[in-house]
Amino acid sequence: MTGNNIPGEEGMNIVTRRFVARAAAAAGGVVLSSALALQAAQAQDKTYVMKMTLPTLNDPSYFFAKNYAANLEKDSGGRIKTEIYPASQLGSIPRQIEGTQFGAIQCALIPPEFFVGVDERFEVMAAPGLVNSMDHGQRLAADPAVKKLMLGLGADKGLHGVALFMNAPSSVIAKNPIRHLADFKGKKIRVLASPFQMQAIGRLGATPVAMTLGDVVPAIQQGAVDGAVGGIVVWTPMHFQDAAKYVTETGQPAVYAIVEINKAWYESLPADLQKIVDEDAAKEQAAIGPLASDIVNKARKGWTDTGGELISLPADEQAEMMKTFASVGADVSKTKPSLSDAYQIVAAAAKRTQ
Repeated sequence: MTGNNIPGEEGMNIVTRRFVARAAAAAGGVVLSSALALQAAQAQDKTYVMKMTLPTLNDPSYFFAKNYAANLEKDSGGRIKTEIYPASQLGSIPRQIEGTQFGAIQCALIPPEFFVGVDERFEVMAAPGLVNSMDHGQRLAADPAVKKLMLGLGADKGLHGVALFMNAPSSVIAKNPIRHLADFKGKKIRVLASPFQMQAIGRLGATPVAMTLGDVVPAIQQGAVDGAVGGIVVWTPMHFQDAAKYVTETGQPAVYAIVEINKAWYESLPADLQKIVDEDAAKEQAAIGPLASDIVNKARKGWTDTGGELISLPADEQAEMMKTFASVGADVSKTKPSLSDAYQIVAAAAKRTQ
């Protein structure tokens, strides 16, 4: 006999209890739906702060950061609020990387080889001889295989890569002019933190000294190093002519910047904001090429306008230098399988994007 057929008060009580249970369940569903709707509305209203850090100022990385920040705020409807801290305001490069890994900083724009402590494969973009121009450098950065490799590094160490671009060709700033390959012999030259750069400079007869950007000026002034590898887009706007006036434009290696997001912060974003973070970075990478080239040209002019000298090696010596550098990438990476595989991916992409 079902509850609906039970006579008398007992049957009425069963029916009543079932009605109340169904009503309560329905009411609970309404409450749950309302709570979920409220949570969704709150997520739409929540503001997420993105602190952007970089070691440089008024170079392509800085303008990438400015444009990326503006588009993030616009495309998110103000739900992402950006703060830009150039010229290592948030600490040395290692501190900036650590801050981005662990969440104190949400975004970093730094040459990838400085992330070598996170994953040694970050350094492959610093191999000399990969590219022969700014345009070639941007094509290499946009190659799908290179983007997949480089932007995927560090995913297990708190990082989410969103963009890669060539910042500038390398040059060597020095207190005394370097006009010939022989002038490198015996000099102490600051390099980025990469065995690729160390071996390249070592093959020229100089002693490589790994050093972050903030230490370069005092090191040159105090004689700790004789010169430094970097980019004219750094030397000019950051007034390195106060320390040295001679810049030898070797063009090697290309100086890249990688844009890394704190992975936990990224994953805390609603899906629509994650999409904006990724897509706006990709748009800025595609757009940075002409702007970066223009900044390089203006920096070169700015250097000479303020009394600095730009030096080119004689053509035969430049060619000799390139031959000297040709096997650096393969030689450095050959004893490390994962690094060798990464180098082969980048080197193959460099050939097909020439």
